[in-house]
Amino acid sequence: MKLSEFKNSLEQVDVFTIQLPSGTSVPAHFHITEMGLLTKNFIDCGNVIREEKVVTFQVWFAADVEHRLAPSKVFKIMEASQKLIGDQDLELEVEYQMEATIGKFGLEFNNGVFNLTSKETTCLAQDYCGIPPEKMKVPIGAWKAKTSCCTSESNCC
Repeated sequence: MKLSEFKNSLEQVDVFTIQLPSGTSVPAHFHITEMGLLTKNFIDCGNVIREEKVVTFQVWFAADVEHRLAPSKVFKIMEASQKLIGDQDLELEVEYQMEATIGKFGLEFNNGVFNLTSKETTCLAQDYCGIPPEKMKVPIGAWKAKTSCCTSESNCC
């Protein structure tokens, strides 16, 4: 979801509700502890230099169960973050504390609820690595231990 879509969706609700991919709701007393522009500069395995930018916000909650984040307050947070983001209409990424680490999620809006969506990794240089499309997405653990993902001929690793 892009920032403009988030703003439009937020205008449609009186209560800001977030749901995890499992269907569990984030406790209603959550805070947005930070919002800003995240820029990632990197080189992929095909030796291509890349840059990605997303608007990110972190969802957190504590024991102050009376706290409620109204949509009007979220708009104020977004207004303050414009100093960093400017007018860029970028994808939104949500950080949320999971059991052992911070999870990063996409965002969708359905029936008045904001749903955190799972994000996945992929090879960005598929043409360089020579991995056939039918072998790009393999369930974790579906490969055999004797198989190597990269060979000396692949120039991938």
